[in-house]
Amino acid sequence: MLGARGSWKITTYYTAVESFHHGRPKAVRGCPELHCSHGTAPLGSYPSDFLDVVRTEGSGRLTSGPNAGRYLNWSHSVGWWLDTTTRDAGARPLRAWGSAAADRSVLARGQRFAVTGCGRDDAGKPVPAHVCAAFRNATWTVTDLFRPGYGGEHHADVYIGEETGPGFTDYYTTLTGATISAA
Repeated sequence: MLGARGSWKITTYYTAVESFHHGRPKAVRGCPELHCSHGTAPLGSYPSDFLDVVRTEGSGRLTSGPNAGRYLNWSHSVGWWLDTTTRDAGARPLRAWGSAAADRSVLARGQRFAVTGCGRDDAGKPVPAHVCAAFRNATWTVTDLFRPGYGGEHHADVYIGEETGPGFTDYYTTLTGATISAA
């Protein structure tokens, strides 16, 4: 067991999928490739609600227009950019139900762990059995680190992959009072 039983907060992040969003189109400018910062090239117009999710989660898969199949990514330090995959802060591709981030003082880069107890959701309710089973069946590897002090003690952020449609938000949750063990 890592830390005390029931002491972990596990938050989630995911990749939005454009076709599940239908807000008013909004033009985006940025970098047409990965290694660029604060670009001004036109990257296309996308649903505003999709862009809101990408700003929160970090990436979204495009499903329409000339960039269909590529990913629109966002970072406060870089702005918008197009890419061939989703990436962590070190530009490594993310693995659904496998990539995680944590504060380096809590879990080191490369540390593998498993969720062995789901605790409760943010509202204090039990985590549904099918959701807990998905978290318990995954093995996570810390590939990204929070800015020092950002994540806090006993906090990990796990990547659950691409949005899949109705029911997906069951997995976009917070596990409060979770238990993890080294894997």
